[in-house]
Amino acid sequence: MQFNRIIGHEALKQQLIATVRENRVSHAQLFLGPEGSGSLALAVAYAQFINCENKQENDSCGQCASCTKYEKLIHPDLHFSYPFFAKDKNDTANTFIESWRNAFLSNPYMSLSFWREQLEADNKQANINIAEAHSIIKKLSLKAFEAEYKVLIMWLPEYLDTQGNALLKLIEEPPEKTLFLLVAENQDKILNTIISRTQLVKVNKLSYEKLKQFLIQDKQIEPNRANEIAFIADGNIQSALTQLEEEANTNFDLLIRWLRFIVTDSGLNIIQICEEELSKLGRENQKLFLVYSINIIRQIVLLNQGMPNLVFLKDSELEFVQKFSEITTLEKLETAIDLLEKTHYSVERNANPKILFLDLSLQLVLLFKYNTFPQGAQYI
Repeated sequence: MQFNRIIGHEALKQQLIATVRENRVSHAQLFLGPEGSGSLALAVAYAQFINCENKQENDSCGQCASCTKYEKLIHPDLHFSYPFFAKDKNDTANTFIESWRNAFLSNPYMSLSFWREQLEADNKQANINIAEAHSIIKKLSLKAFEAEYKVLIMWLPEYLDTQGNALLKLIEEPPEKTLFLLVAENQDKILNTIISRTQLVKVNKLSYEKLKQFLIQDKQIEPNRANEIAFIADGNIQSALTQLEEEANTNFDLLIRWLRFIVTDSGLNIIQICEEELSKLGRENQKLFLVYSINIIRQIVLLNQGMPNLVFLKDSELEFVQKFSEITTLEKLETAIDLLEKTHYSVERNANPKILFLDLSLQLVLLFKYNTFPQGAQYI
């Protein structure tokens, strides 16, 4: 993986390259970025650059013996650790290494859900077990075979739990020329004892324009479709790739009709659209629709609060947002977002979609048509 194949993050790439040029490579680093931001790909590209035998000004050469092996993830001094779904207590990451290589090479922006789909996970919980912690200690105690640095890239250390304590001494005082690169999405779920022993590398989510450009140029997506996908994905490349696998997206048309029935309190039409359309989208498309709706309402909030320069919608979507912002209030919009987020949470947990969307619709009718806000302890 070379830096030039990773979308965006130009300043961060230069920062990482500078640490190598100036001999400031910290032995334990935490790449922290949201899902689909490219943090895992950046960690692999960084490790490849460090061990490249013919470093270029802004990237690894991609042709030396080290780079050739890194490109296939088969370098003997490159080790990976990641959550897996153990069938036996003695399973380690190495048990699933072929599946891991295939998954990363096909999608370096992968999420845990994508990784889960590559394995026979059933209902098992993902974790990094104690057997894996002991395996890491054993592997890194050996001398390097070929490269200057032995590198361990641990994806999602959030799943280490208390097993991570077995690695503390190794992370704090590793063998010479040993590099730990931890790639995480949620800092709050990582053991504080691990965070305190690492140098933070902050990876921001991809910008809307960069993601849209990627979809148009690399994926040959028509601009209007790319605009909608980038808007829903909100910087998450994995989310954008998932949407590409779905059928043509009609979220805008569906949202317009649904809200029209809501603000006019058209009861029969609300029941019909909930039962015949929204409930039949399928769970993933229902989640995408709700995320799209939340993002649209957030754009309405920006216009409602006099910040049109932050709105990046175009054509019919922009026209709708402008009109809606003139007939509502910030309090209503904030409440609507809260209701949509709660529904998204319930969809993820397999709630009955007919009941769920009908209940949501009726609460939005009360909100937008009759100025009645939800009652309950959570709103006090």
